[in-house]
Formats: sequence, C-alpha cells, structure tokens
Amino acid sequence: MNERSFMFVFMAKKSLPTPESVSPREGAPTRGDATRQKLLTAAHRLFLKQGFHGTSMRQIAEEAGVAVGGIYNHFATKEDIFAAVLDAFHPYHVLLPALEEMEVTPTETVENFVRQAASTIHANVIGAETRVLPLIFMELLEFQGRHLRSMAETMLPKFIVFVQRFGELKGRLRPFPPPILLRTFMSLMIGFLITELLLRNVKLPPPFNLKSGQWLDGLVGIYLHGILDEG
Repeated sequence: MNERSFMFVFMAKKSLPTPESVSPREGAPTRGDATRQKLLTAAHRLFLKQGFHGTSMRQIAEEAGVAVGGIYNHFATKEDIFAAVLDAFHPYHVLLPALEEMEVTPTETVENFVRQAASTIHANVIGAETRVLPLIFMELLEFQGRHLRSMAETMLPKFIVFVQRFGELKGRLRPFPPPILLRTFMSLMIGFLITELLLRNVKLPPPFNLKSGQWLDGLVGIYLHGILDEG
C-alpha cells in the first residue's frame, strides 16, 4: 500500500469531555464541584434546546435541581455559565493530549504524520460536533468569539509545537510559515466536521456516498498534494 492510497485506520475513541472530566479545580471533588457540574450539564442541555437568550438562570437552576440563589455561588451571570459550558464541552481537552502522545519515528514521513494527526483528530472529536458546534455558533453570534479567543490562547502554543514537528520528518515541504500550515490544516478539519454534521443523515447517490474515513482521506490528500495532477 503506497502513501497516496493510504486509508485511515481509526484509533479507539477516547471519552469526549464532560463537566465531570474537565474540573476547574485540583484535588478531590467537593460538594461545590458536584453542584457546578450539575449546573454546567443542565445549562448545556438548555442552551442546545432553547438557545442562549431563550434560557434563563432560573431555568438552569431548576433543570439542575439547585436553588436559584445557589447558582450565583458559582456563576455571576448567564454569560459566565455559557463560557464555562463552551470550555467544558470543547474537545480540545482530549484532543491536545492525544496529539502530544503521537509517536514520531526517525523514518516518519510528513505525509504519514499528517494522516495520523487527522486520524487522531477524527477519533477524538467525531461525535462531539453535535455537542459543541451549536455552542460555537451561539458564541460567534452573541459574543463575537471573545470566549473562543481566550481558549485559543491556551490551545495555540501547543498546536504550534505540533506543526513545528513537521521539520523533524522526512519529506520536502514548501516554505510556508508554521502558522499557515496550522491554519490550513485546522480549517480542513473544522470544515470536515461541519459538513460531516450536515451530511450525516443525507442519502447521497454514488459516487458521493462515501464513508466518513474515505471523505477525510481524500480531503487530507488534497491538503498534502493539491488538486492538480503532478504528472
């Protein structure tokens, strides 16, 4: 099997993040932590069902089984709750460690590394799009992405290190700066997840009725080689 026809062998999925798996505090969970997690889970459910403006602090408290006054012990405003929900349910909590754990051998090629990275992202993120993409759209509409920018400050340095590993691999790269390589790769993956969500229940006729792995394999092939025939 050559690299150009390489198909993904998808890795076992790790658990997607939940408020229970992403605790903002260190040490053993406290009663307050448990209440906070209930509020985040309830708020996430209501935001997806009713939207940001259609959800009130009282509704979140009732959904979580918490006294209305108790919600303010954890969050001052509804926006604070939304920002915490967006962070708690974002898959970067499992994605970044998975990318950091990727093994690079002395004979690793750029192509195999990129395909392995795409497979890792697919395995750790697929399924999360229905839980986090609606939140991201709300974030962009209501808050112009300011909470995402704060999250990006945490994620970006680790992603830059990931892209810089390209230089350790065999294979010639065109002289693009690492930020360009990173942005185009992440745009590819985000676009794949959005269209995967849109097309999931659509019955496509041949030759468009490809499996998820086939779509991703083709998209990564275009990322690596473009659409022009090199011959």
